[in-house]
Amino acid sequence: MSLLESITGPDDLKRLDAAQLPRLAEEIREFLVQAVSKTGGHLGPNLGAVELTIALHRVFDSPHDKILFDTGHQAYVHKMLTGRLDFERLRKRGGLSGYPSRAESEHDVIENSHASTALSYADGFAKAFQLRGETDRAVVAVVGDGALTGGMCWEALNNIAGGTDRPVIIVVNDNGRSYSPTIGGLAAHLADLRVTQGYEHALDLIKRTVPRTPVVGNITYDALHGIKKGLKDVLQPQAMFEDLGMKYVGPIDGHDEDAVERALRRARGFGQPVIVHCITKKGRGYAPAENDTEDCMHGGGAFDPATGAFVRKKGGPAWTKVFGEEMVAIGRERRDVVAITAAMLHPTGLAPFAEAFPDRIFDVGIAEQHAVTSATGLAMGGLHPVVAVYATFLNRAFDQVLMDTALHGQPVTFALDRSGVTGDDGASHNGMWDLSILQLVPGMRIAVPRDGARLRELLRECVAVDDGPTAIRYPKGPAAEDLEAIGKAGEMDVLARHDGSNGTRVLLVAAGSMAAPAVEAAGLISAQGIGVTVVDPRWVKPLDPALLDLAREHALVAVAEDNGRTGAVGDAVARLLRDSEIDVPVRTFGIPQEFLDHAARAEILADIGLTPQALARDITEHVARITASESDAPAASETSDHE
Repeated sequence: MSLLESITGPDDLKRLDAAQLPRLAEEIREFLVQAVSKTGGHLGPNLGAVELTIALHRVFDSPHDKILFDTGHQAYVHKMLTGRLDFERLRKRGGLSGYPSRAESEHDVIENSHASTALSYADGFAKAFQLRGETDRAVVAVVGDGALTGGMCWEALNNIAGGTDRPVIIVVNDNGRSYSPTIGGLAAHLADLRVTQGYEHALDLIKRTVPRTPVVGNITYDALHGIKKGLKDVLQPQAMFEDLGMKYVGPIDGHDEDAVERALRRARGFGQPVIVHCITKKGRGYAPAENDTEDCMHGGGAFDPATGAFVRKKGGPAWTKVFGEEMVAIGRERRDVVAITAAMLHPTGLAPFAEAFPDRIFDVGIAEQHAVTSATGLAMGGLHPVVAVYATFLNRAFDQVLMDTALHGQPVTFALDRSGVTGDDGASHNGMWDLSILQLVPGMRIAVPRDGARLRELLRECVAVDDGPTAIRYPKGPAAEDLEAIGKAGEMDVLARHDGSNGTRVLLVAAGSMAAPAVEAAGLISAQGIGVTVVDPRWVKPLDPALLDLAREHALVAVAEDNGRTGAVGDAVARLLRDSEIDVPVRTFGIPQEFLDHAARAEILADIGLTPQALARDITEHVARITASESDAPAASETSDHE
């Protein structure tokens, strides 16, 4: 039995001799590479956090002590050390989540995958423990992988530092990266701290040798000492954090388990807020990850463990790739178009744009709120910014979209990647709220492309708007095969039209990625003798007025959308008909208002009834009810007799 297999929880880990820990770390890394190569997942961050996580569970008593992981994708080793080695179905239905999950283990405290939140949780836990008199319980927040570029961390630090009698231990896992190299002033400061020890050793050598030089020795040393005082203001490790009133320990080699253990025990003994600064290397111990300058194999699908080469998925180019290519094409034509990313340059497809136009790309770090308002400033300055962000992360900046961009009527385009059901990353990554929240924004225009060709087309239409904000949303995975229209209704595309034999007609409004399933469903519905028209609105805010005339010609309007059912396209269609006094029922098919567990996108769509077969079955049953109610209704003369 390997050391790793012998560990069923933190108590087993604590019983190991210190001499056994390097072997354990090696086994963990081998396990990670082999397991993640089969399932995909976040490899690089976890390879870099092995010794750190071992030390955390040897020093602290989870779950009595609370260990909170910011950017929860760095918690794989934590799962392994708390009795979860069943990685065969990682991020798959019925298997382990790719993030901490309270349903899996009492050791998972927060289900954290949106970055920069752990310190606020820690602040709350520390206050609660103090008020409850549970002073023996430690609160540890592991923050890193770029999370300190998020403003929420600094709001929390401000509050944590004010509670000098509340011992919160903040472990900075400083790997210099989020997805790709971390940017900004904070990153530069932490990079400076990495060289500070070398600076101090050099200065000590000067101090010991220069004064021995006859005559000029003391003069030279005094001059150098003056320089030292100036440099210390910039480079001194404690400066940034101790100015807040917090203790600072480090920087420490995060791959020296013994050194990390000693630092954590020392930190626990302070009895006040303390920063433990650990220097780690993302992808540590696996050459393909260490040599990946792009993102150290941060995350991805299955790969060949011998080479690190990712297994190519079947299908056409990804939506993200199509977006990135079209951004470059637009950028060549329009010098006023710039791009903004929140630490997601490669995942959002903007790397080609950055390579082509390095002075027109702005990576603001994990700071979506700042990204939106900064983009608004760029627009006010005469440019047209495109903010590329995962749909789920736009939730974090709703106030800025509403009160900074829209209130000022500024032409900012929001490119919302991973919209709708994403699947394997679980509840926090499904982009199922953006259509609902953006429907609330005055002046916002929302485009929803059904395929790659429409993504290119609608992106160009978005950046052509110069009097207000626009958004364009598209899902994860390969772009749908191009689906050409058979006609037009106003500015909407008519995708299918079937005449029925029973006189009942259904208008099926298919938003974005639901277009192809809707067309297939229409064929199944028409086989039941029901007439069907399928339209792609292209723009779902505002809706095309031509929809009103179409609705009048049909007995039922069905709306299929890859978003939460509340407040999105279906509700907008129903409101439009109601306000226009068109008495046609509207049935909405979308994502239920609940948090969805991780599974493959296709599995989730089947569960929630967004497959062609499910759509056809439900619509056919609804038409049958409409037909039955009409046949049961009294004739007009009979009705008048009761009046």
